[in-house]
Amino acid sequence: MASSSMSSTGSWSAKDNKAFERALAVYDKDTPDRWHNVAKAVGGKTPEEVKRHYELLLRDVRHIESGQVPFPNYKQSGGSEEEKRLRNMKLQ
Repeated sequence: MASSSMSSTGSWSAKDNKAFERALAVYDKDTPDRWHNVAKAVGGKTPEEVKRHYELLLRDVRHIESGQVPFPNYKQSGGSEEEKRLRNMKLQ
């Protein structure tokens, strides 16, 4: 693969995912050449890669909505009140 980005079977960077999300908001399902436009907006991805990434996203959403993905069990760790406050800020 000539691209420096990972394919959809690998991991996408946060920047790739943000561009992907923005492109999906612009190019809805009725847009002609949707996947070509999304791939162009993301950069370094083929239309097939962005379509596959979208299909995986839909699958994940279906699993979450159907309850097949359990909520994570976060254990409270020790630490100072300041550390707890900072951890809580990151979750919001």
